[in-house]
Amino acid sequence: MIRRSPKITLRRRKRGSIENSSALSDMAFLLIIYFIVIAGFNVNRGFLMNLPRKGSVTTVKSGDLLRFSLDGRGRLFFQGNSVTAGEASGKIRALAAERPAMAVALSVNGGAPWQSVVSFIDLARGLGVENFSLTMEPETGPEPGGAGNGGSR
Repeated sequence: MIRRSPKITLRRRKRGSIENSSALSDMAFLLIIYFIVIAGFNVNRGFLMNLPRKGSVTTVKSGDLLRFSLDGRGRLFFQGNSVTAGEASGKIRALAAERPAMAVALSVNGGAPWQSVVSFIDLARGLGVENFSLTMEPETGPEPGGAGNGGSR
């Protein structure tokens, strides 16, 4: 005699639907946010400048003002003559020694490379210039003195 074993019925599990996985995606999203918040960031602060208050007026004597300009190619000019960053640094240092209330004005052609602008601002800041003016001129050709004609306005 052959005995048959009792019939075993297996129930198949239903696969999880999309609604059930939403809790898992929520948890993953919260973990991502958690790690972003606790992660340390190395933030480059850029230039820290003291800007005047709204409505305040600063008077600068014409003898205390050094006017520089950048043309469309990023060349630096002082009184219509092309100068290097080292020569500009010497002129700023010389006037700063004579007149501590001096100011530096930079007139920038709209086509000038931004690295040239940033480099000049960094140069002035490194020399301790507290009064700094930046003026943007409309973009013109890359001719010498194209940005305010070397500051001879």
